[in-house]
Order: sequence, then C-alpha cells, then structure tokens
Amino acid sequence: MKFAFVFPGQGSQSVGMMNGYTDLPIVEETFKEASDTLKQDFWSMVNSGPADDLNLTINTQPLMLIAGIAVYRAWSGLSGAKPAFLAGHSLGEYTALVAAEVLSFADALALVRFRAQAMQHAVPEGIGGMAAILGLDDAIIQTVCHEVTERGNGELLEPANFNSPGQVVIAGHKNAILQGIEMAKSKGAKRAIMLPMSIPSHCSLMKPAAESMRQQLEHVQLQSPRIPILHNVDVKPHSDTTSIKEILVQQLVSPIQWVDTIRAFATAGITHVVECGPGKILAGLNKRIDQNLQQLSLTDSEAIKQAVNSLR
Repeated sequence: MKFAFVFPGQGSQSVGMMNGYTDLPIVEETFKEASDTLKQDFWSMVNSGPADDLNLTINTQPLMLIAGIAVYRAWSGLSGAKPAFLAGHSLGEYTALVAAEVLSFADALALVRFRAQAMQHAVPEGIGGMAAILGLDDAIIQTVCHEVTERGNGELLEPANFNSPGQVVIAGHKNAILQGIEMAKSKGAKRAIMLPMSIPSHCSLMKPAAESMRQQLEHVQLQSPRIPILHNVDVKPHSDTTSIKEILVQQLVSPIQWVDTIRAFATAGITHVVECGPGKILAGLNKRIDQNLQQLSLTDSEAIKQAVNSLR
C-alpha cells in the first residue's frame, strides 16, 4: 500500500474547523507556537471568529498552514506511517514543504504572511478577481481566455486552477472575467460564477508579488526534502533548493496543475490519497480526477486514528 498526503489551501477555512481535534494536545500546541511566532492569537480566531477575520488573506494563509501542520503532527504523534509523496493546493504547497522538512515551521509562517501581503498589494481592490467555470473542456476555456485577452484593451484573462475535469478557475482583470463568463456560457459551460476573491491568484497580474517573493526567498534557508513533493507548477519533485525557490516564485503567476498532480500519483503507484487538514475539498476534487484512488480525509481525531490503522 502506497499513499500520498495532500494539503488544502485557501477556501477550506471556517470558524470551528479545529473542533474535532480537541483531544489531541499537539493541535492546540501547534497553534500556540504559531501565535507566539506571528504575535497573533490564531487559536481564538479559529474557534471564535469572526469569519470575516478568518477570511482575510493575511490571516487565511498562515491559518491554513498552521491547521495542516497541526494535523500532520497529530498523525506523526500517533505513529502514522510516512507518506510516499506530498503535494499541496496553492498555499498548501507551503504546508507540504514544512512536512517534508524543507522549511522550518517558523520560517514558513513568516513566508506565507509575507506572501499574503505581497499578493494583496500586487493588485488594488476591485481591479482583479477569479471565477469558476464548470462543465467545459480545458481547451475551450484556454481559448476563451486567449480571445478575451487578445481583444486589445489591455486586460488579461488566464486559467488559474485546473482543479478537476470540468472545473477550472480563471483569473485576471474583473471586466475580462465578466466577458469570459459570458463567453464560456455561450460555448456550453454548465455554470460560470464569480468567486468571492479580490486577488487574481496564479496569473500574470501577480508578477509584482512574484518579484517580491523572489527577493524574500533570498533570505530564507531551505533544505532538501525528506519526502518528495509534486509541485503545482510542473508536477515534478525537486531536490535542489534553488529550484524549489524558483518554483515558489513561479507558482504565483502559473496555474495550479491539480489534475495532473493526482494523475501523477496514480502513475507512481499511489493507492490512497490523504487530505491532511480540516475539510474535504481536495478529496472531492480527487475523486473526480481518478475514481480508483482511495480518498481519506483527516477531518477529526477519530478520522486520523482510523487512517493511521488502515495505512500501517
């Protein structure tokens, strides 16, 4: 039996999402460690909200990193076996880097807080956005993005997340997205909806953020991974730390290749994919990508204990 761990990114957060882990002391201890590092009480935030604070990018990014590492530490503390591969969806890639011992937890916390700020500053509020296109082939969506961008008004539209067959997220200037939604519907999309996000992640509008990250990463120490990570940009493992830094820069302006990541797991002989953190968003995507892969979600302490036993 060969299994991989995957870590969720933004979108999985909710008030009370750690309630199912309260009998595992390492979870609250991990939150306290992070709160001491960033001088902010994340444990109170995740338990009491308000939701608006939870959903601020500068809070969401460290919060999801903390949650993923807390659950991974709980898994390890219960003598869970080491996964054969790791991957993370967008922000979740940083959680994978900590689990693989590429980044220290403290460095990762500071880095994702910086990343969130850089992304927020890259595009002024109201200028950009993202939309989900459902029920349309990837190639048609790419054509839609190309046609909207080529109209020559200086606004761009690009695929941002290839989440599952028939679910692609697009990003760019807000007006371009609205045009893309209408064009996608005219070409047969089942649904095309704006997402409640002001930051157009994983597209060319994030170039200023990518340059900021490049400079910031020069001051961060990385180690070679103890567990191979399939990265969002190229779906390949990298052992060279210089390459990993470049991948993290490129991730901000490149689409998330989640479909290819899950298919690569299957090709590598993975039989079980374990979502490490609160929620089941990735498990739902993964099922649509490959129904033969078994999906496990570590949504509470009981789920962790059952998964530890079944994956020994």
